[in-house]
Amino acid sequence: MPLVGGYLRRPLEQTLDRALDRTLEHTRSLLLEKQAADGHWCFEFEADCTIPAEFILMQHYMDERDAALESKMAVYLRDKQADHGGWPLYYGGHFDLSASVKAYYALKLAGDAPDLPHMRRAREAILAHGGAEHANVFTRITLALFAQVPWRAVPSIPVEVMLLPRWFPFQIYKVASWSRTVMVPLFILCSLKAQAKNPLQVHIRELFRHPPEQIQDYFAASRQGLVARGFLALDRFWGFIENWIPAAIRRIAVRRAEQWFTARINGEDGLNGIFPAMVNAHEALALLGYAPEHPYRQATAAALRKLVVERADDAYCQPCMSPVWDTCLALHALLEADAVDGSGGPDSITGEEEKAIAWLKERQICSDPGDWQVQRPQLAGGGWAFQYANPYYPDLDDTAAVAWALARAGRPEDRESIETAANWLSGMQSRNGGFGAYDVDNTHYYLNEIPFADHKALLDPPTADVTGRVVAFLGYLGRPRDRDVLRRAVAYLLREQESSGAWFGRWGTNYIYGTWSVLMALGELQDPSLQPAMDRAAEWLRAMQQEDGGWGENNDSYAESGLAGAGQASTAAQTAWACLGLMAAGDRGSMALRRGIQWLQTHQNGEGGWQDPFFNAPGFPKVFYLIYHGYNFYFPLWALARFRNLGCSRSG
Repeated sequence: MPLVGGYLRRPLEQTLDRALDRTLEHTRSLLLEKQAADGHWCFEFEADCTIPAEFILMQHYMDERDAALESKMAVYLRDKQADHGGWPLYYGGHFDLSASVKAYYALKLAGDAPDLPHMRRAREAILAHGGAEHANVFTRITLALFAQVPWRAVPSIPVEVMLLPRWFPFQIYKVASWSRTVMVPLFILCSLKAQAKNPLQVHIRELFRHPPEQIQDYFAASRQGLVARGFLALDRFWGFIENWIPAAIRRIAVRRAEQWFTARINGEDGLNGIFPAMVNAHEALALLGYAPEHPYRQATAAALRKLVVERADDAYCQPCMSPVWDTCLALHALLEADAVDGSGGPDSITGEEEKAIAWLKERQICSDPGDWQVQRPQLAGGGWAFQYANPYYPDLDDTAAVAWALARAGRPEDRESIETAANWLSGMQSRNGGFGAYDVDNTHYYLNEIPFADHKALLDPPTADVTGRVVAFLGYLGRPRDRDVLRRAVAYLLREQESSGAWFGRWGTNYIYGTWSVLMALGELQDPSLQPAMDRAAEWLRAMQQEDGGWGENNDSYAESGLAGAGQASTAAQTAWACLGLMAAGDRGSMALRRGIQWLQTHQNGEGGWQDPFFNAPGFPKVFYLIYHGYNFYFPLWALARFRNLGCSRSG
C-alpha cells in the first residue's frame, strides 16, 4: 500500500470511509439496548476466583448456606481452574497460591472430594508452591477464622487501634478508604478470635507441607528491610502484651469499631460498596450478637446477595458494582457519537443522554459526611461515588469523569453540578500536585511494611490516571481560578512520565491505560509547550502496536516492566485507548491510527460489540484484578466516533 509522508493512503481510506458509519451505528445501537429504563448502565464487573470462593467460605462461616447457589459457584470455580492446576489472578495468568488455596477450600466446602482429579491437581500445585502456610496474610486470616491455622499465623490486629490519636504513626485515617473499611470490622473478628461455624467441619490440612500447629514462623518471607523487621518486632510485642489489656479498654475499643462501621453500613449497597468490607461487617455483626432479623444483618446479607451474578448453569460474585462509572463513560461515548457535525453541544443531546444525565445528577454527593473530610474539613462536597450509593466514599476519578461528561454536554441547567464538582476536586489536590482516588496525601508509605500489608496496597497515593482525569475535566472547563491547580497537576504528570514516554496505569491495564488517560488530559489544555511530552507518548503507543493493528497489554506488566504495552492479543478496549490517546496527541491520520481503527471495525461481532476473555484493570497491582465488561462497548464507540468527528479518515 502506498505511503505518503508516513500516512496510509487508499485503498484503506476508502474502506474506512465506507464502513465507519455502519460500525458506529451498530455499536451505538447495542450500547443503547443495554441502557436501563431509568437511564443508567451497569455492566457485569468480574474479578478473579477469590471473590466467589470467599462467598462460599462466608456462607459456611455463618452457616447460611444456599445449596443451589453454592453448587453454581462451584461450577464457575471448576471452570476457571488453569492448566497449571491452580487458579490465576487473571485469565492466562500464572499460578497464584492464595487464590488457589481459597478456591480449593471453597470447592471442598461445596462437596468436592479431595480425590477427584481436579482437586488432586490443585492440591499438588499448591504443595509444589510451598503449601498453604505460604499463602498471604488475608488468606491466613481466613484460615485462622476456620481454625485451620493457629492465630499466631496472622499478624496482631488489635481493635485498640481505634483508640489511637490522629498523630500516631498507625491510624485508620492514614490508610486508604478501602483498607479502613475492610480493617475496622476485621479488628473485631481478629481481636475476639472469632471462629467459623463451619457446620460440615471441613478442613484442608492436606494443603500444608507441615502440620499447621507445628510451624513456628509464618512470617519468614516478610523480614525484608529494616522497617519490616521493626514492624514484626512490634507485632510480637503486641502479641505478648495483648492478654494484659484491661477488659474495659477492649470493650471501649470494640464499641468504637462497631459504631464506626455501622455508621457506614450503607444499607443494601454495603460497607464502602466492596465485597471484602461487606463480608467482614456481616461476620462482625454476628459475632457482636446482632440477631439475623436485625436491620443491619438484613442489610449486609442483602448487599452481599446483590453482588451475585447467577446464570443458568453457574454463578459468581462481583467485587462491587460500577453503575456510575459505566454510565458516565457510556455518556462520553454517546456524546461523541451523536455530535452534530462533530461539534456536539446541547443541540445534539438525545433523549437517552438526557436520562443518563438526570440519573447521574441525582447521585451527586454534596452534603453527606465522608471520610475525605478528615483531611479537608472545610471543603464542601460535590463528588460522585462508583456504586449506586456510597455517600461516605465519593471518588475523584468518577467525579472528574462525570463532571467532564456534563460539561461536554453543554447544558446550562447542569452548570451548578459541574461547578460544585470542580470546587470539590480542586480542593482535593495532594501536596505533590497529583490526585488520589479517595483521599488527600495518603502517602504514608512506611505503612506498606506492616505485617498486615503484605499485599502492599494499604495506601491511596496520587496516580497519573486519576490526575489525568481531573486535569481533563478542569482543563475542558477552563475556569481561571483553577490555573494554579492545573499548573501543579501538569507538573506532577510530567514528572511521572517514564523514559519510554508512557505513563503507569494504576486503575486500568496498564501503561496503555495510563498513557491514554494523561494524553486525553493534556490534549484538553491545548498548550503547545506540552507537545514534546505528548509526542513521546504517541511514539511509544505506535511502537507498541501489534502486527494485526491492535493493542494488547497483559497484567504481567505490573510485575515485569519489560512487558509494558505488550504481552497479549489485541483487545478492543486497549486498542480504543491507544487510538484515543493518539488523537489527543494530535494524530489525524497516521498509519498506526488508521490500522487501529480498522482493527476495531474488522473485529466487531455481528451484534455490534467486541469480546475477549482478558482482565482489563487491577484492583490492586500484583494482587487483585478485574474485568470491566462495559469497556468493550463504550470505549470502541468513543474512539470510532472521535476518529470520524476529527475527519481523520480524510486527513493526510
